[in-house]
Amino acid sequence: MRVTRRVALVEDARFLGHRGPPGHPEQPSRLHAVGEALGPLRQRLAALPARAASDREILRIHSARHLAAVTRAVARAPTKLDPDTYVGPDSLRVARLAAGAAVDLARQVAQGEASAGFAAIRPPGHHAEASRAMGFCLFNNVAIAARALQAEEGVERILIVDFDVHHGNGTQHSFWSDPSVLYFSTHQFPYYPGSGDFAEVGTGRGEGATLNVPLPAGCGDAEYVGVFQRLLEPAARHFQPEMILVSAGFDAHADDPLAAMRVSGAGYAALSGILRGLADALCGGRLVFLLEGGYSESGLREGTAAILAAALAPDCPPPPAQSLAPGNSVLARVVPRVVACHAGGHLDLAGA
Repeated sequence: MRVTRRVALVEDARFLGHRGPPGHPEQPSRLHAVGEALGPLRQRLAALPARAASDREILRIHSARHLAAVTRAVARAPTKLDPDTYVGPDSLRVARLAAGAAVDLARQVAQGEASAGFAAIRPPGHHAEASRAMGFCLFNNVAIAARALQAEEGVERILIVDFDVHHGNGTQHSFWSDPSVLYFSTHQFPYYPGSGDFAEVGTGRGEGATLNVPLPAGCGDAEYVGVFQRLLEPAARHFQPEMILVSAGFDAHADDPLAAMRVSGAGYAALSGILRGLADALCGGRLVFLLEGGYSESGLREGTAAILAAALAPDCPPPPAQSLAPGNSVLARVVPRVVACHAGGHLDLAGA
């Protein structure tokens, strides 16, 4: 019997209103590429309107000083909050919409109104810290959504998976001492923003609930899929999340101009399949993808198509297992280091 899945989509022309200086990579045109991938799928997706996040929702993650600073900056826009992060006249409104859309999409899935969801939002969010905008990000959309789930929906244990090519320092910062949120990140390293080394595992009660997998430039499908299979799968099964949120940045794509990774559309399909399988096995299929980075049209198109194919499929078989090759392979070097950093901690990675 074929199962029909209700997959929710947040897509709103107002996200185009956040506009930066000419030549900046985080441009409204990114959403046009996403829209091309969505085109043939829209009739199978349940549209969810974007709604501006309230101060209360934002302040669960960010300081009042940060919200006031962004508000003041927009009042004198166009201007920059740091060398990479701009604001225009509509940026506060758009950033609130992105955060609110993330919250509402996550709540729809948590309540069972949708099986899974994708939010085509901007600006991205995973670099934004409690009191600091950076890396093109104003508010941390995925962190705000996670706290809303805990505060409003009774979801206690949340897995955040971040496969953006840059480390999500803001998300890590938000949950650094919190054992109720497992933050898992794959990222090019060393690279912007400089955080995300192996030994960054959290602190206090949250020690072990941050799992970083720094990867050298040049990694592609085999390395990313192998890391998900060898590290994410056992970590997730040990943690037993009630919901999975994904910071879906597509800048590890081979065509991306800002990084040096080699992931293909097939690679994103495999990663999405693993995430779908984990969601089905561990948390009733509850899986939400939120757009982060991605600065090539091909990467955005292929990545978007891959995650929606996995979300919509009646079932999603896992990709073939990647072996730990001998010698100097990336997996053979990286996996044992991550396991060693978590040995004796809260995550059981034995056998990875």
